[in-house]
Amino acid sequence: MNLKQDFSRFLGSQPDRLHFAAHSHHPWPDVSYHAHQQAWLDAAEMIDDKWAHIFGTVMPRATQRIASILGLASSETLIIAPNTHELLVRVFSCLEPPVRVLTTDSEFHSFTRQSKRWEEEGLAIVDRVPAEPFDTFSDRFTREARAGVHDLIFLSEVFFNSGFVVPNLNRIVSSISEEKAFVVIDGYHAFMARPTNIGSIQDRVFYIAGGYKYAMSGEGVCFLHAPPGYGERPVNTGWYAEFGQLESGVSNRVPYGSDGTRFAGATYDTSGIYRIDAVLGWLEEEGITPAEISDHVQGLQDQFLKAGVSPGTLVPSREHTRGNFLTYQSDRAADVYSALHARNVITDYRDDRLRIGFGIYQDEADVERLVAILDEIMRT
Repeated sequence: MNLKQDFSRFLGSQPDRLHFAAHSHHPWPDVSYHAHQQAWLDAAEMIDDKWAHIFGTVMPRATQRIASILGLASSETLIIAPNTHELLVRVFSCLEPPVRVLTTDSEFHSFTRQSKRWEEEGLAIVDRVPAEPFDTFSDRFTREARAGVHDLIFLSEVFFNSGFVVPNLNRIVSSISEEKAFVVIDGYHAFMARPTNIGSIQDRVFYIAGGYKYAMSGEGVCFLHAPPGYGERPVNTGWYAEFGQLESGVSNRVPYGSDGTRFAGATYDTSGIYRIDAVLGWLEEEGITPAEISDHVQGLQDQFLKAGVSPGTLVPSREHTRGNFLTYQSDRAADVYSALHARNVITDYRDDRLRIGFGIYQDEADVERLVAILDEIMRT
């Protein structure tokens, strides 16, 4: 797979740069540039009438593509928002405090920070299952989920601070004994990075992800799959939630759509919808699936690992399935990151963990350059 020519604007802006942070700010393919322009041109041509075009054509096409990738029966359960945090707090607003929460100690900052603040305010009681040791995580989390004492269960499909792919996700969901509990899967590090099909659990889980990372569409375009029967009237609500089929029979209550639109917010920049629609459409035309993306990335990761240059301890160890980045634990993570950055090699680090991400805009020659530069850094 050689798609460098399709990323000419991002890669051409600094030809000598090596970008190994696809798990963070993923480079955007050229089709997103033209899509972004089209959003501006549609606004100029249609002005107020652009909303009918966006909600009638652009968004339905984009959500249908997302639904197909996730194995959903319908795109009507999906709603788009500027970020996943907005969707998270909207889901939380459906529950009566104090909300009993089950999660892990390895969730992304938006959930970790918010859940700690809910605890401070007495709005939530949070049980956090340690992600490590990875060998026993699935069994340990399943045991807690079976307890039936939680109102909200929040779990990443791929952990952001290690790349560890949670095994037996469907079994974990199926084990939840409390039918009324809200189950939220954070799929941001899985969507378009690896094959993801939630068709068999679509009636039980909320699923959140977005365009900033592996969907290659930039910020401002995230989405939520909302299962029927859960969270019919979010307290945190915006006027877009009235755009769907409105609830009937009660005239003195705030109305909501009966599909995913019940979790809609309010006015936001819609250019991201154009971008994600264009990127997913481009991948469709090229016949490139998440499985093929994953295979390409795993090949590059294997090449890097076989080179034997290690900036720390690999987390998780090689026998575990991981997402599209390698994580190395080291008390020198920040120093190695800075040394790479000084040589125009882009990675990132979180605390004592250096993350090296791989994508479809890279080839074997890029990995060879990375290995050579990293080897020099580790020797000095």
